[in-house]
Amino acid sequence: MDQLSCSNTSNISSAPGCPPLPSWYTDNLIPALVLSFCFLLGVPGNITVIILKPNWQQLSSVSQSLMLNLAISDLLCLLTLPLWIYTLLYSWPFGVVTCKLLSYLVYCGLYGSLLTVTALSVQRYLQVVQLQKWFDREGKKRMLVLLWLIAMLLSIPSLVVRQHWTTCRPHFSSPTQQMAVLLSELLSGLASITVVVFSYISLHRKVNQAAFFNNPQTTRLVTSIIVTFVILWMPYHLINMLAIAAISLNNDSLMKSFIDNVNIGRAFVFVNSFLNPLLYAFASRNMCTVCQERNIDSVVNAEARVSQV
Repeated sequence: MDQLSCSNTSNISSAPGCPPLPSWYTDNLIPALVLSFCFLLGVPGNITVIILKPNWQQLSSVSQSLMLNLAISDLLCLLTLPLWIYTLLYSWPFGVVTCKLLSYLVYCGLYGSLLTVTALSVQRYLQVVQLQKWFDREGKKRMLVLLWLIAMLLSIPSLVVRQHWTTCRPHFSSPTQQMAVLLSELLSGLASITVVVFSYISLHRKVNQAAFFNNPQTTRLVTSIIVTFVILWMPYHLINMLAIAAISLNNDSLMKSFIDNVNIGRAFVFVNSFLNPLLYAFASRNMCTVCQERNIDSVVNAEARVSQV
C-alpha cells in the first residue's frame, strides 16, 4: 500500500511513490487557522495561570501541583505551534535533527497533559469516593517525576519515525512499524480516557456525600477540564482507529480518509491545551463572586448579632 510510506500525521508526503506536496496545501488551511488561534490565546493564557495561580486556595496541594503541571504541559505544546503552522502551509526548513527534537518535545507535552488530567481524576476519586488523602509532599514529588518519565518514554517513537528532511512527517519502514506506533498512541489514550470516565462517574455517584462538592466552583473547574479532555481527545483516537483498520484491511480508501483528516484530529488536541486556561479563568471569576457573597453574609450576620445585643 503506497500510503504506508507516506505521512501518518498529515497529508501525503514527498516520499517515493507519493504525490509531491505543493508549497501551499489548501486542505491544511483550517488546521493552520485553528492552531494559530490556539497559539495566540493559549500561550498567554497558560503563562497567566502559571504566574497567578488564580484562586487555588480552594484546592488541595496535590490538586494545585497537578493544575500547575497541566498548564506547563499545555504551554510546552503550544509554544511549538508557529513552526508546525509554517510546515502545514509550506515545508520544514530546519533539518531532521531539529524535527526529531521538536516532535519529541510536543509529544512529551501532549502525554504530560494526558497523564496529568488522568492523575487529577484518580486523585479526586481517591479523595472523594475513598475518603483518603492520596499523597504527602514527598509522594507528590515522586508522582510528578513518574508522570514525566512515562510521558518521555511514550514519546520515544517520535524520535524514530520522524525522518523527512523537508516535511518533518513520519516515514515508516513497514506497515508493522506504523501499526505499532498507532497502537501505542491509541492504547495509552483510551486507557487514560477510561480511567477519567470511571473516576468522573464515581464522583457523580458520591455527589451528595462528598465534602469536595460543597464548593460548586471547584467542582465545575475540575469537571470541565475532564469533560473537555475526553471530547477533544476522542477525534484523534478515532482517526487513529481508522488508520489501524486501513492497514489491517489493506484498504487504500480508508487510508486516504485517515490522511485527509488526521490534521483535524491533531488540531482538536491542541484546542484542549488552549481551553484549559479559559476554564481556570471562568472558575476563578465564580470563586471570587462566591467569596464576596460570603463576606457580605458575614458582615450582615455580625451586624444582626450586634443589634440584638
